[in-house]
Amino acid sequence: MAGNTLFHEQDWMFSYRVGALIYHNGTLLMQHSTGAEGYALPGGEVAFGEFSDESLARELKEKLGIAVRVGRLCFVAEQFFEGEKPCQQINLFYLAELKNKEDLPQGTFHPLDDLGRERSELEFCWIPLELLNKTKIYPSCIRPYLKDLPPHTVHLCENKIK
Repeated sequence: MAGNTLFHEQDWMFSYRVGALIYHNGTLLMQHSTGAEGYALPGGEVAFGEFSDESLARELKEKLGIAVRVGRLCFVAEQFFEGEKPCQQINLFYLAELKNKEDLPQGTFHPLDDLGRERSELEFCWIPLELLNKTKIYPSCIRPYLKDLPPHTVHLCENKIK
């Protein structure tokens, strides 16, 4: 397997990312960098040579140490946003469920780094579905659909670069 599909050019970036919709007891699992104000669905960059669902399962295993069953593709989200430089990102968001529901802690938690020794910069938490409309979520175009998932795949586009 080659590197991730995250490309840094002089004036722009491109990212191909996958994320998981993991629901539990009226909450949705979200991630964010410690101290950041917004949240994203847990996941990461797709690795070259992997199918997107395989990358999602691998990312969750690496970051959280959990095994998931990756279900249907719920959203394809294309977005443009400003980061360290302008970024174009394609996101595929899949419904996923834990193979063992006891694997994941409740509350807010920090996974260990790749070596299993230090806490990661990422913070994971379960956000109640009724608070999603008041939560800053990236990409914001998926927020209206998170509480009640549509029965089919939805294609969303968002341009935060004007």
